[in-house]
Amino acid sequence: MDLILRDARIADGEGERAVDIGIAAGRIAAIEPALAADAETLELGGRLVTPGFVETHVHLDKSRILDRCAQRTGTLDEAIAEVAKAKRNFTAEDVYDRARATLERCILNGTTHMRTHLEVDPVVGLKGLEGILPLVEEYSWAIDLEICIFPQDGLLNLPGTDELMVAALQQGGSIVGACPYTDTDPRGQIDRVFEMARELDRDIDMHLDFDLNPDDMDLLYVCEQTERFGYGGRVAIGHVSKLSAADPDRFAQAARRLAGAGVALTVLPATDLYLMGRGTPQNVPRGLTPVHKLLEAGVNCSLSTNNVLNPFTPFGDCSLIRMANLYANVCQVGTREDILECLAMITERSARLMRLDDYGLAVGRPADLVVLDCADRAGAVAELATPLWGFKRGRRTFTRAPATLHRP
Repeated sequence: MDLILRDARIADGEGERAVDIGIAAGRIAAIEPALAADAETLELGGRLVTPGFVETHVHLDKSRILDRCAQRTGTLDEAIAEVAKAKRNFTAEDVYDRARATLERCILNGTTHMRTHLEVDPVVGLKGLEGILPLVEEYSWAIDLEICIFPQDGLLNLPGTDELMVAALQQGGSIVGACPYTDTDPRGQIDRVFEMARELDRDIDMHLDFDLNPDDMDLLYVCEQTERFGYGGRVAIGHVSKLSAADPDRFAQAARRLAGAGVALTVLPATDLYLMGRGTPQNVPRGLTPVHKLLEAGVNCSLSTNNVLNPFTPFGDCSLIRMANLYANVCQVGTREDILECLAMITERSARLMRLDDYGLAVGRPADLVVLDCADRAGAVAELATPLWGFKRGRRTFTRAPATLHRP
């Protein structure tokens, strides 16, 4: 045994139980009370241990560019236009430096797996990929990083983008992304993305249905194409704020289609809240799809960060616990069962979305763990529990001292 985490609390059905966790050769070797073994010991004092957090949707390449962009209307169109202008001056070195700072904040907040979305087009070319790709190996000691290649400014409308996407996927990108609402023919982009994914045998992750008009949802077409291509379990869609404005019947129909086709859904609480409902003078709609209700229909869902310190989201500390808490507040989550699902949507459910088979807090699995300054899972979300220690394959990746109250 290499390391023993003493007096840990872990999930046990609806509650938690006290155990010791033994780690050997980077994997969990034992989970049992009063583990009898000789090894380095870390006393956790009854704190909660969960699998490492899984970030399914973030944009490292365009994080931390607020100082380069105007912020006037706060709309989606403005954000796309401002970032498009800023990209003209991106260099691989610039992308690397900004992405590294964001990646490190994610690690310090307990993230051990990440899918970053990365845009290519004739303006930025492959500079984003050149900046992000070195981080995959450099930070493999702390995080598994995969890259989703997508056309933020359109695919069919921008000649040359298709070829750049294919090149990026051949040079290190692992997931095919999409942004259909930026093309004049959204379904044409969806068709081409499915073709590209089949040709290269890659999973798909799309930005989709990002407005508040539920009358024409592309998610139904994506479900149709998922079934046509036999891609169930390999397709995820993000945002889908249209569903937040759907009536109960339309919402239920969409839930059935997503579950039946095997399409997962990620909501991005900070961005969806910030961008949606602009121009509405009162009773501003939240624009945040209540995915905990989709879970009841059998849809797999995740919560994620999306953008950090750019015109799409001029905030962010890279904390997935904060995203879970924000979502719970905005979507009026109150039952213990649903609060536990908020935590699952940044751990087990996110891992399932990314098809991480070798994941979880179980004997034989990699020791990718985070220790939170709380005793139970519901408290982790409700009280924004601080990550105190992180581990990747059994190696400690960060330490944060618990807060100390200095009494007089």
